[in-house]
Amino acid sequence: MFSGIVEEAATVVRLEKEQENLHITMKCSFTDELKIDQSISHNGVCLTVVDISGENYTVTAIKETLMKSNLGLLKLGDKVNLERSTRLDSRLDGHMVQGHVDLTATCSEVKEAEGSWYYTFVYEPTGEEHITVEKGSVSVNGVSLTVVNSQDRSFQVAIIPFTYEMTNFHQFKVGTVVNIEFDIIGKYIARILKAQQGK
Repeated sequence: MFSGIVEEAATVVRLEKEQENLHITMKCSFTDELKIDQSISHNGVCLTVVDISGENYTVTAIKETLMKSNLGLLKLGDKVNLERSTRLDSRLDGHMVQGHVDLTATCSEVKEAEGSWYYTFVYEPTGEEHITVEKGSVSVNGVSLTVVNSQDRSFQVAIIPFTYEMTNFHQFKVGTVVNIEFDIIGKYIARILKAQQGK
């Protein structure tokens, strides 16, 4: 379980294909605190540490993960939003994020607004639970954000300067593909309502 509060935008230093899997090696400031088999959110995708070497660590994304996320689009030097799992003895500053990406969306607009930025994302829903609500929560590349303009197939978020600099949002432009995880509470409610309608 994660909170959507990114700890670091780390750098991809190696990409290695093995059959249909992709081994992703990251250079990260807290690698010395990691352990093999630990879960870390990468652009909102929960992946397991499989190797540690100096400042670098490696995770593996399988075919299913690559199909549903933007990790297969990574290039050497790209920045990836990282978050270690939430501790039970700390405050939950964002919202409940599982690290299970629902789908990808495409950035359709970036608008600067005198110190902040508005990003619009469009997506093709693959289920009734893939919705946003005004002032509700959504995870974009693992960042917990508040929806400010909810539409049927798009939404907008406002980014403060700190988030802009500390995450990979500063690299986004029109056409950038991002990972989306919709709010888990909203998904459960949508599923319950669908089940009741089927009765």
